[in-house]
Amino acid sequence: MKNTRRPHLRSEHGQTAVEFTLVVPILIALLLGIVQAGIAFHNYLSVTDAARAVARKAILVRFTPLTQAQINQIADQASPDLDANQLTATVTPDPADPTFTTAGSTITVTVTYPYHLQLFGIPVVDGTLTSTMKDRLE
Repeated sequence: MKNTRRPHLRSEHGQTAVEFTLVVPILIALLLGIVQAGIAFHNYLSVTDAARAVARKAILVRFTPLTQAQINQIADQASPDLDANQLTATVTPDPADPTFTTAGSTITVTVTYPYHLQLFGIPVVDGTLTSTMKDRLE
C-alpha cells in the first residue's frame, strides 16, 4: 500500500510571509533613519535662523550694546523648537575693531547645537550643528 500523501517540498506557500518578515525590519529602519535625518535638518535650519537673527541684531551693537544674555535670548526666540540650554551663540568682533565702534567692520556670529541620530534607541551619529553668519556693522 502506497502512501498517497507526500509532502510537497517545492511548495511556495508561506514564501511571501517569510520574505515580508525579512524585509520589513530593513524598511522600518530606513524609514526611521529618514525621519531622524529630517529632524536633524530641521534643527540645522533653526540654528541657521538663530545665527541670522543674532547677526542682524548684533550689527546694531554700535548704538545699543548687547550682553551675552541678550544674545542667548535672541537665539532662543529665533529657534523655539530647540532646547535653549543646549543652544550656544557667540558674537566675535572684527580683530581690527574689537570694541564694535567702527561702521563697516565685520561681526561674526556662531551658533552651535548638538544632535544625536538614533535608530531603535541605538546611537548612530552624534555631533554638533554649527552655523556662522558674518555681517558688517551699520
